[in-house]
Order: sequence, then structure tokens, then C-alpha cells
Amino acid sequence: KMVDPTLAEMGKNLNEAMKMLEDNQRKVEEENEKKYVRKDIPGPLQGSGQDMVSILQLVQNLMHGEEEEETSQAYRLQNVGEQGHMALLGHSLAAYISVLDRERLRKLTTRILSDTTLWLCRLFRYENGSAYYHEDDREGLLKICRLVIHTRYEDYTVEGFNVLYTKQPVIYISSAARTGLGQALCNQLGLPLSCMCRVPCNTMFGSQHQMDVALLDRLIKDDVESGKLPLLLVANAGTPGAGHTDKLGRLKELCEQYNMWLHVEGVNLATLALGYVSSSVLAATKCDSMTLTLGSWLGLPAVPAVTLYRHEDPSLSLAAGLTSSQPVEKLRALPLWLSLQYLGHDGIVERIKHASQLSQRLLENLKNLDFIKTSVEDELSSPVVVFKFFREYSNRDQTSHAAQASTIQHPIISSERLIYDTFNQWLGEQLAQLVPASGVDVVELEDEGTCVRFSPLMTSAVLGTEIQDVDQLVDCLKMKIPVLTSTLQLREEFEQEVRRTVGLLYIEDLSWPGLGVVRYNYHSDGKNDDKQEKELEKINTELLKKLNELESDLTFSLGPEFGGQKNCVYIGMVTEDLDVSELVETIAATGREIEENSRLLENMTEVVRKGIQEAQLQLQKANEERLLEEGLLRQIPVVGSVLNWFSPFQASPKGRTFNLTAGSLESTESTYVSKAQGTGTTPPPTPTSSLAKQRLPGQKIFKRSLRSSDALSETSSVSHCDDLEKMDQRPPTLSPGQERGPLETEKTEAQEEAAQATKTDTEDAQSDKSPHDCAKVEEQGSQR
Repeated sequence: KMVDPTLAEMGKNLNEAMKMLEDNQRKVEEENEKKYVRKDIPGPLQGSGQDMVSILQLVQNLMHGEEEEETSQAYRLQNVGEQGHMALLGHSLAAYISVLDRERLRKLTTRILSDTTLWLCRLFRYENGSAYYHEDDREGLLKICRLVIHTRYEDYTVEGFNVLYTKQPVIYISSAARTGLGQALCNQLGLPLSCMCRVPCNTMFGSQHQMDVALLDRLIKDDVESGKLPLLLVANAGTPGAGHTDKLGRLKELCEQYNMWLHVEGVNLATLALGYVSSSVLAATKCDSMTLTLGSWLGLPAVPAVTLYRHEDPSLSLAAGLTSSQPVEKLRALPLWLSLQYLGHDGIVERIKHASQLSQRLLENLKNLDFIKTSVEDELSSPVVVFKFFREYSNRDQTSHAAQASTIQHPIISSERLIYDTFNQWLGEQLAQLVPASGVDVVELEDEGTCVRFSPLMTSAVLGTEIQDVDQLVDCLKMKIPVLTSTLQLREEFEQEVRRTVGLLYIEDLSWPGLGVVRYNYHSDGKNDDKQEKELEKINTELLKKLNELESDLTFSLGPEFGGQKNCVYIGMVTEDLDVSELVETIAATGREIEENSRLLENMTEVVRKGIQEAQLQLQKANEERLLEEGLLRQIPVVGSVLNWFSPFQASPKGRTFNLTAGSLESTESTYVSKAQGTGTTPPPTPTSSLAKQRLPGQKIFKRSLRSSDALSETSSVSHCDDLEKMDQRPPTLSPGQERGPLETEKTEAQEEAAQATKTDTEDAQSDKSPHDCAKVEEQGSQR
């Protein structure tokens, strides 16, 4: 039974607020007027105030106010379940608890902090550890650096940075660490960038994402000999890119040798909660500190990250900021304290285990796919799966999957590297769009290039990823691989066809995921650059419009919004049945037609203008001739009317007509004589493409005929040839009462013998008969 009514009311209000905010179904009238409502525009604070329902409604509108603009991208909010409500309730409780009296607040915060720290240390096998809760995941490492500086420099508290001049501190981080981590630490600690040493990864042996321990040993020796002080080493239990783990056991021995602090971070630390843990990750339990990001691992919103550490001097921890004497600071652990109790030990382990099973399910399916190269550290336990499309390589040709698990070591030239990076970028975006619940993303690795990453520990709890989502991801990948291989194979053929075609210019754009880029060249006749550029843009824009109107499976576009070439036609991904020669010929023919129409319009404008001027001159001359023929008296108003009544003047009307086809003026006398308008010169027929083909029913443009259709047509031709031969062998029908004469009988027998011989020859050659041979047989039958 709830004793405190305030807590009961707080939980009730939170449930109502979350229900209102999660309900994003609004009325159509509100959606139509949403862009123009006054409350979405910043304005002055209302004097009378508003109730909670109105304020929450405003928050909902601000949260979902631009959904229409985001329809082109996958838009999905975090799946906030009951455990998420507990985390959110913790923030409300922290504000409420902070108003308690000091003694109650101290007891309550001490209990919350000690419980949460004990649970986390036991859950992640970190004995005798303390915990620091922080919002920014880099803040814990920053506090650890200050703790180590206070520990190694005894006079640092009194003299400050002056003690650093004698022995400059050095912090070692891996080259595979998070981008900007070293610079952020130096900026916050007030140290020069020379205090940060980036340790390269392996280049010859082992994973290319692991820190080179031998090289690190040499770097430390060099720094010691130069009078510097090795301070701290940041290692990875799951690099941000590929998810590989450093050799933590050897690194710990090296740190003990030089009296250095070892800090570990990474997503693979989550597997410490499982029953089976790999030896490389298990070595992290012996490190001096580690950072855990439980919010993404367990799908908990707005919970702090935790840094576990071991240190015996509480005064130095207080000086470094790892502990605080303010009870309110300890309330940061309250949302995590509530969520851990709600999930329980089994619930936490089950979520982490489910994420590991998802990665293993995907890895097993990727082993059976051709042209897919994986880069994982351990096939038995790999929470992060990184893969890429690589055409020169087939997984089934490998004798051992252990060799496949090693990093990609194929030397490829820079242009091929860029093409593969572009294709893998497209593949990752397509998979993320088709299966948004999978949480796949694109990652840039130093050696492998652009890859697709699946890290369910960071996304599955948030997105609710299930086994069927992984299966759907594999199915989508199977559909995209043939498209990638066909496009990559036909790119070179397309380039050669375009370069051989007059009027087309091939544009090499390695960052375009598709067949290629082409531009129709406009043949300028001494025009200036500005006018030529406008004509080029006009023709290629019209060409793109014409190509999109064709009934084909290809996608034509203007290219990417930023960084693309101007006045070009970008062709997207294609399939293996694409007829490249027909495509290029169609593009060239369409471009020539547009150019001719454009020039015809320009010429027609000038011709019409000159024709009008010439017609005016001829009509004026005709009027003068008519005046001379009629005489002067007929031009007087009254006299002319009387004279025309007594003696009408017979004159045929004269006019001019302009023939657009011939571009010349013609007389209209023939029109008035024949009482019909002449058609003029018939325009020449429009030339058709030399590569035009007769298509089968349902066959789209730019598609090659399938082999089955060819076989069907060949079979039908052979059958038709046999039918003709049977008709030739059939005796002619006689009318009743008509008999054959001896001569006719002999002719008939001779024809039957010839037909029998022809049939025998036809049957002997039927196995290798082609449609061309069938045409010859048909011709012979018709001649007979």
C-alpha cells in the first residue's frame, strides 16, 4: 500500500503524461493547420498560465511537428517500455527527494548509491570497485585522468600545473579509439596535444583493429628516456568501428611494468554479465577502471553512464571529482537504481544474451553468402558483426571460416576502393531503410573502407530487434547482392559503349552508386559560354524527362543533391538482363531528337519572321497591281459602286500561304480553284533506331530476351517446318468423279518420293537445326 500520497500522485501523473506523449495519432484538421498555428511560433509568456494538459499537448506537437518532412527517411522513436517508465520516474523522484531534510536525504542517497554500485560490480565481475555516474560518457575518463594526475604528482594539489613542467604526462590511446577523444581530454585537462600519444594498430600479425603491443612498449621506453611520465592507457573492449578487443592481458602487464593506469571502454564489456565470457574480454576485470553505457545496452532512456574504478585514497577521489559531498549529486544513480530493480538480474542477462544471439544468427547466415566479406574477431562470441560487399571474392571458395574471419587484406587500387565504398554505402542505406528494426548502420574503417555494421547490443533493446528481423535482413541482402554484382560488371561495358557513341560524354563519378553518369554533348554553333550552358542544361533536363517516361526498370536522376556533376543523367542500379548497347543508343537517339527539335524551333522562328515580311511585301505589290487593273474610277466611293454594278470586275482573290515544311511562300490561287487546301510536301519519315527490337509480350525496354523465350521460338519454328512438310506430302484432293491419269499418278509418286527423302534429311538434321534452317525449309515448302 502506497503510504506517501505524493509518490502515488507522481506515478499517476507520469503514466498519464507518457500516454499522451506516446499517442501521436492526431486529427486531420490539426495536421492541416499545424504549420500555421500560433502556439508553434515563439512568443511572449502568457500571463494567466496554462494547465498541464495544454503544456503536454504543446510538447507533443513540438515532438511530432515535422513528421511530414521526414517521410522520406525512416522515423522511429525508441521503444519505451515499463523499464523505461521506471527510468523516467527516477528523474521525477530525484527532484522530489531533493526537497527532503538533510539527514533523510543523506541516508537515502547513500543507500541508493551503495546498492547500485554493489549490483553493478557483481553483475560485471568487478570486485571491490567504486562507481562514478555521469551524463557524458567521456566525463568518467576525464575524472579518471585527474585522479591519476593527483596520484602520480604529489604536489599537484598545491603547485598545480607547475609540477607538470619537470615531467610531462603522456596519455596513450589507440588509433581505433573514438574520433576526437584525445583532443577532448587535452582540452578539458588543459594539457597540450603533445601529451597525447596515438598508438597504431597491428599491421602484420593479429587483428588490424587491435593495438600494437610491441610498438606501444617501444613508445613508452622512448618517452621514459626523454624525461616524460607515462600516465594512462586507454584500451578498447570493442572498438567503436569494428568491435574488436585489444589484448588486455598483455596491456595490463605492460601497465604494471611502467606503473601506468589502464582504463577500458567498449561495447564488449556488456558480455561480462553472461555465463560464458571470452578470455580477451574477461581480462578487463583486472583493469584499473572501465566505463559502462547501460542505457543503450538495456534500452533505458536518460540513465547515466557508469565508470567503475579501484582506488584506496578517498581524498584523491574527492579532489578528482569522482565523489561528491553533496547528497544531490548522488541522486544521479536513482533512475538506474529503479530500472535495475525492475529488470532484475535475470532480465539484464537475458537482454544482453538476446543481443549476442542476434549477432551470431546474422554471422552464421553471412557465411553462406557469396561476395560478402565479414570482419569479426571471434566467431564464437562476437557482439558486433561488420561485413561488406566484395565481388572478387567468394566465401564458399574458402577452406576455413577462420581465414574468412580475418580482416580484409586484398590490395586494391584506389579507384576500386572508392567504387566498393560507394556500393557498400548504398547497401547499408538500403538495408537500414528496408529493415529499420535491425539497426544496421554504415561505418568507415581505415583498412576495410566502408562497411555495414550490425551491433545489436547498442540498438536491439532500443528498437526491439528480434530473430525474424535478422532473417528479413538476410533476405534483403540476398536480393541486393545480384543487383550489386550486375551493376559492377556492367559499369565497364557501359563506359565503353558511351565512349564509342557520338554525341555522348562519359562522366567518371566514383561516388555514384549505379551504372554510371552520361551527358549529352550539345553541338554549339559559335555561341557564347552562357548560352551554350543554358542549352546544355535544357537538353539534358529534357533528356532526363524523356528517359523517365519510358517503361523501364531503370532509375534516371540528376544525381546527388550535393557534390554531383551538373547537366548529367545519373543511371542507378541495374540487373543482369540489361541491354547496355540498346540503352546507350536510346539515350543518344533521344538526345539527338531533342537537339534537332530545339534547333528546328529556333530556325522556324526565324523562317516565320522572314516569311511574314516577304508575304507583306508580296501582298502590297498585289494590291498595287489590282489598282492598275481596276482603274482609277472604281476607286471613287460612289462612282466605283455604280460602275461595279453596271460592269462587274471579275478578279480572282490572291493570297499567300506559308509552308512550314518547305519554309516557303506559296500562292492561294490553287486553293480557291480546287476549293480545298493542299497538303503540301509530305515530311520525311522519322528514322528509327538501328537497334530497335521486336519485344515479347510483357518485356520491358532495355531488357535482353531470356533463353527460355529463345528456346520456345526455336521449338515453334521446328514444329511449323514439320507441319509444312506434312502438308506437302498430303495428296491433292480430287473432286467427285475425277480420276488420276497415268501421268498424274507418276508425278504424284515422284513427289511423294521427293518428300519422303526431304523428311528423312530433315529428321537427321533436326538435332542441330536452327531457326535460320527452319526458314530455309519453309522457303522450299512454299516453292514446292
